[in-house]
Amino acid sequence: MSIGRITFLTGFVLLVAFSRSLPAADAPSVELALTFKPIQKDVEIEIPEKSEYARCKVEVEQSKKSSGWIVYGPNGQVLRRFVDTNGDNVVDQWRYYNRGLEVYRDIDANYNNKVDGSRWMNLAGTRWGIDKDEDGVIDEWKLISPEEVTRVAISALAKNDTKAFKALLITEDELADSGIKNPFADKIRESAKAAPQNMPGMLSKSKMLTPDTVWVRFDGAMPGLIPADDVKTDKDLHVFENVMAIVDTKGKSGLVQFGELIRVGDAWRLTQVPLPIEGESMQVTEGGTLMQPVAGASTLPTNSTVGLSKEMQGLLDELQKLDQNGPTPEQGPQAVARYNTDRIAIIEKLIAASKNEDERAQWTRQMVDGLAAAVQTVGYKDGLAQLKRIRDQVQKNSQDQDLIAYVTYRTLLADYSSQLQNTQSDKLRDVQNWWLGQLEDFIKKYPNSDDSAEAMLQLAVTQEFSGKVAESKKWYTKLVESHASSEAGTRGAGALRRMNLAGKELELTGNGLAGGSVDAKQYRGKALLVIFWSSWCKPCTEDLPQILDLYSKYHSQGFDVLGINLDATPDLAEAYIKQHKVPWAHIHEEGGLESAPARDFGVISLPTMFLVDKAGKVVNRSATVADVKKALPDLLK
Repeated sequence: MSIGRITFLTGFVLLVAFSRSLPAADAPSVELALTFKPIQKDVEIEIPEKSEYARCKVEVEQSKKSSGWIVYGPNGQVLRRFVDTNGDNVVDQWRYYNRGLEVYRDIDANYNNKVDGSRWMNLAGTRWGIDKDEDGVIDEWKLISPEEVTRVAISALAKNDTKAFKALLITEDELADSGIKNPFADKIRESAKAAPQNMPGMLSKSKMLTPDTVWVRFDGAMPGLIPADDVKTDKDLHVFENVMAIVDTKGKSGLVQFGELIRVGDAWRLTQVPLPIEGESMQVTEGGTLMQPVAGASTLPTNSTVGLSKEMQGLLDELQKLDQNGPTPEQGPQAVARYNTDRIAIIEKLIAASKNEDERAQWTRQMVDGLAAAVQTVGYKDGLAQLKRIRDQVQKNSQDQDLIAYVTYRTLLADYSSQLQNTQSDKLRDVQNWWLGQLEDFIKKYPNSDDSAEAMLQLAVTQEFSGKVAESKKWYTKLVESHASSEAGTRGAGALRRMNLAGKELELTGNGLAGGSVDAKQYRGKALLVIFWSSWCKPCTEDLPQILDLYSKYHSQGFDVLGINLDATPDLAEAYIKQHKVPWAHIHEEGGLESAPARDFGVISLPTMFLVDKAGKVVNRSATVADVKKALPDLLK
């Protein structure tokens, strides 16, 4: 019988070969098995105390396709798996666990006794990195999310690790395969090529980014789809704009701007060197390279260049050139101001040269969108004054009520954003009252505009949060009556349904997170707590221990809980449930906060909890944990 061999490789990995007939008694000791460590260091794995080793064990594990060893912790949880996947009696996968879930795996894909791939999973993320030269540093990413791109980049910057940083940048081959057309491809290529050279200079000037800097959180709105067209790209592109990362350096928080990220296959790529927001730095302007509006044949209001005058064509070429060479963050606020001033001047000439009101209106909308975005995203100081000037001109000269409403509402949004950015905290209540008054005035003047629906929803939600239930219901009702088919109207109808639930039977069904369907009617005869929650909701996690205690105490007496999970993907919910050992059933529908259950009840905050009696009627539609504790004894009688 072969007892096997033990080999140490370059201090990184312990490789173990064994016979398929090796008895469990010949398995390595717990002490030896727990000397295995991941190649990559940025992963949290479960490591028992040495005093607990006696309660751990190592067993041989065999299946039709693989064999190896499994390491169990003191409570019977899996700590490690070491697997031979190709039958050569040598371990080629090292799997590490945390809280019972596999979180990281080192892989020897070419079976040469050296790790050439690393994967993060479950609680640790989604990454899959390839180490071509097997030196312990990832050379390329086969799979990586935009959130993890920023995390790895911050780590590389903190360590001044150029190789790790370059692995995140879009490559020449990827750029060629993406279908991005020139001049956009050339601009991205130039930026990505210069990023490693710009990195040392940026770090030498930064006081925020030091070896002590750690990534805290990703900050970005949502990815956008750029469809294939004749101007920008031959293929559909997924792009993240204006990406930021929140970092911490010795207890001091900061922002680092990443700008534009592009999805290539299953991996997201950087296109430039990140820049910390410090001193006179500014955030990335709206649109980056790919999402800047492009003037030309594909974006003309008439969708045609036939019959264009030389004046119009010249202006379009001028605008396109300006947009393609928009200011970069390091150029500072003066460049942003100059760009917006020049852009307005060109679009005003385009408006004057347009053939009809429709064209003039569309160019005006584009001009207003750009200015409003600059005010809200980069604090462009002159933008608000320019917006107000355009608003006054449109209100005075245009007969198009839709256009007037459009310009007026975006000017309001920019004004509100600017006030929030420049007002002391003790004066924010005054700003909020001003905002509510402006929204009411807007609705009175433009009741049929599309933006009126959004204004009504803003008013209703704000009043509900303030505890003004009657006022909130009034605005929800107006919203539903006047804009029922809009997205805001759907939200309003759901909110009214939620606010009028007391005393009514709860009608709630959905897809079960564990499969099948779940219906609240299945809980008739029990007191039921329905919780709308997500894994990122801090108050939900804070309430959970008390709800678990209530469940443990009263479940045998007829108390149950039904979770309505609003995470973007089910795997986030599943990992959270396993981590916190949540025993009750959950509904999960696609869409997260925009999913059917959230819309159907107009959920505006988490957690939202309904308490239901044995007859299936809602007794409290906005319950707190304290409410549940007080009501349960009577509900269970």
